[in-house]
Amino acid sequence: MAADVVARAFEPFFTTKALGEGTGLGLSMVYGFVRQSGGQVRIYSEVGLGTTMCLYLPRHYASPEEEALDQAEGSLVPAGTGQSVLVVDDEPSVRMLVAEVLGDLGYHVIEAADGAAGLKVLRSSEPIDLLISDVGLPGGMNGREMAEAARQVRPGLGVLFITGYAENSVIGHGHLDPGMRILTKPFTLEALAQRVERMLAGQDQ
Repeated sequence: MAADVVARAFEPFFTTKALGEGTGLGLSMVYGFVRQSGGQVRIYSEVGLGTTMCLYLPRHYASPEEEALDQAEGSLVPAGTGQSVLVVDDEPSVRMLVAEVLGDLGYHVIEAADGAAGLKVLRSSEPIDLLISDVGLPGGMNGREMAEAARQVRPGLGVLFITGYAENSVIGHGHLDPGMRILTKPFTLEALAQRVERMLAGQDQ
């Protein structure tokens, strides 16, 4: 990457992609998770040679007893009861992180990399209780368009948009249909878990 791209790589709204080909580099979420853990991320890159991403995470020195207590106090409490959540994001790292967190919370997670793949799942007989989608997806169909098409066959489907775009450009100058919500990247694991739990419980409509 060129120096000017490296300098902006972690910005939530920064992208090197053309319109309709994705929303960015997908690094703001990675950066947010690492910083949330007390760590750092460094980029070493030379044009024409390649890029190395280094994640530095703090070492944990606690005793086994202290570690067990820390995990009990700091871990997210499973809230899912097997509800099915479809996660659509073209950035594999973001999709994997979201799917892993939701899986650990007790949800059944299905993944798709673009709007067409997501819509194929939504038009199938697969039970889906909640759709989580990036807004700027590649392939000619963005997340908003996919969600609207999905609601033609699944009326009332809950939709949570996750995006690095400014909210106003995503939701049509302040308008979201009932049952649709937005979570702006980077967000914490707790914020994601709480929003999903509320939406599936019908408390965030």
